[in-house]
Amino acid sequence: MTPLEALLVQRIALTGPLTLAAYMAECLGHPRHGYYMRRDPFGVAGDFVTAPEISQMFGELIGLWTVGVWRQMACPDPLRLVELGPGRGTLMADALRAIAVNPTARAAMRVHLVETSPVLAALQRARLGETVTHYATFDEMAEGPAIVIANELFDALPVHQFERAAVGWRERMVGLDDSGCLVRALTPGPTPAVALVPRDVPGDVAEVSPAAIALMDRIARRLATQGGAALVIDFAARPGAATLQAVRGHARADVLEAPGEVDLAAGVDFAALARVAAEAGARAHGPVLQAAFLEALGIRARAAALRRRANPEQAVAIDAALERLTGADAMGHLFQVLAVTARAAPAPPGFEGDAP
Repeated sequence: MTPLEALLVQRIALTGPLTLAAYMAECLGHPRHGYYMRRDPFGVAGDFVTAPEISQMFGELIGLWTVGVWRQMACPDPLRLVELGPGRGTLMADALRAIAVNPTARAAMRVHLVETSPVLAALQRARLGETVTHYATFDEMAEGPAIVIANELFDALPVHQFERAAVGWRERMVGLDDSGCLVRALTPGPTPAVALVPRDVPGDVAEVSPAAIALMDRIARRLATQGGAALVIDFAARPGAATLQAVRGHARADVLEAPGEVDLAAGVDFAALARVAAEAGARAHGPVLQAAFLEALGIRARAAALRRRANPEQAVAIDAALERLTGADAMGHLFQVLAVTARAAPAPPGFEGDAP
């Protein structure tokens, strides 16, 4: 039994079953025993690999996207370049290298990172230098125009799950069995969170994230009044499906296995995020498939340029990374991209075909 599991068992015994959202929040963010609080989970030696760790091309293209948006904004100086959940700082490092091709743009941008993990914050400072500004929450930043990047951040925000019963929706919980072990449970009656379930959910399962909706609302309201753009890239939810999953050592695990020692993530409801952004006074663009977005930004041309300077082994790795980022059976179609801007702003790069 992990230290966090012992605490959760004690809590449930005293106060009753936890929602999956509360369980997920504790597993990932408990101050002492949370998954992200004590480790670097990325890369071959970790539990999973994100797009920036697959290839420098990903972060470089995000950097070029940022310069394009900055130009659309009439080149504000200063501009806050914000990343939510920056991991090791890999994406930002690659993006800044691409941004530096335009010295004026690079000089205008101030890097701000929103990070709750002290371990990851230290890695980010080691890679990016001490000039970056760290925050624990998005709301701590001062006012002003901003470009916000969130790659594989929204999938780590807690979700509630529900099952449709003959008498209405019932929420999935985490309780204890007769031996005191964590077990899945279902509420006998409705919970307050049932009000969050959309009326048009297909099938008999629903999954909603109030935390994701609240964060998008705050981002969109800021952009609508202060200017800028946001880019959300993530694993997309399937309507009417339960997508919450656990990963350990690059393999699937049980959601209740070793709390605090495995990663938990759920698919992102991009339609809900777009709707919230519009309701907050901003404009949503997309979502589009990650493959389409990267293709529009020129990933194949960038891969060709890298390949020309590569040895045969490196060329094979470049081709493999390109396929993983854009392939129909890989991240290219499993991940989606959503942009949010002020309502009157033009469509940002990669979203030019978006309907107004």
